[in-house]
Amino acid sequence: MSENDELLDNVLTNEEIAKKLFEIETKILSIDNFKDLFEKLLFLIEQKFAIPHAWISVISGDNKFNLEEISKSSHLLKDRLNFVGRDAFMQLINGEQIPKLINDGLKPYYRLLPENHKYLFKSLAVIPLTFDGKIIGSLNMGDYSIFRFQPAMGIFFLSQLAVKISICISNVNAIENLTHFTIRDPVTHLLNSREMEYTLKSEFSRSMRYGTPLTLLFLHLDDLKIPSHKKGSQYENEIVKYAADNLLKIIRGEDVVFQISPNRFAIILPNQGSNHALKLSRRINAFFDEHPMKLDTSTFNLSIRFGVASTKDFKVKSSGDLLNKADERLNKIRTLKA
Repeated sequence: MSENDELLDNVLTNEEIAKKLFEIETKILSIDNFKDLFEKLLFLIEQKFAIPHAWISVISGDNKFNLEEISKSSHLLKDRLNFVGRDAFMQLINGEQIPKLINDGLKPYYRLLPENHKYLFKSLAVIPLTFDGKIIGSLNMGDYSIFRFQPAMGIFFLSQLAVKISICISNVNAIENLTHFTIRDPVTHLLNSREMEYTLKSEFSRSMRYGTPLTLLFLHLDDLKIPSHKKGSQYENEIVKYAADNLLKIIRGEDVVFQISPNRFAIILPNQGSNHALKLSRRINAFFDEHPMKLDTSTFNLSIRFGVASTKDFKVKSSGDLLNKADERLNKIRTLKA
């Protein structure tokens, strides 16, 4: 092959790589959540470049994106996501943000492998990913060929890929933060009233379709008689947060707690009738009686009113009926005692 032919071949190869990277970029830039971003990215990397093994390593203890929880809901990410200590990770990449190509002495890099997996690769590309200028992990690609990723090769395109992925991570983080504060209370981080109504409609439809019970429990925090010198938004927020955190500990895994006003909560109880809701209300009261809240040097019990409505109640024909009846009963029933 002549020098000109070799040069032309290199140009065509680079154009093909650039085209594939552009295709990947256009498909991931519009994704608005981390689960879809990483699933789509891994799929495209393997598909476009015929990579046998592609996975993501994340520095543990510095996880801003709740990826451990996300991986639980994704069969793909369970197998393709692993967490590595910062010191160990930074040692592997020499603390640098540039991609690293390895085809010899691969054993130290086994710690990047997902748990319980052993990929049979003979060369490896480790592409550091960043957020706010800080390394948070890497995209890793392993190949059966010792020649696929050689240290002497150029890393321009891999560096470009790292930049594009890091931009996507920043975009998704901004979107998820915005979504979080749109649907959740800023103090307790519980889902808000709009999400409660949406969820209740969905659960009501499911209840009607399968003939299973559904119950709505309203909780209202009464005036706490806080000493006048301690009144104010800071203390009110602490009280509401204390109540929310402990409600989450008391309910079942399938129950959902919402904050529908500064001092009112709602709990949706799928597959449960009114009796279960009444027992739950007693457990809640018993807990707060036994665990009074401490606020500076003061200690006091939370006083709570409850309102219960169920799909088995008379004239409940819609999710709106559940809301109205629970609210109506909230204003009639004072604090329940165990």
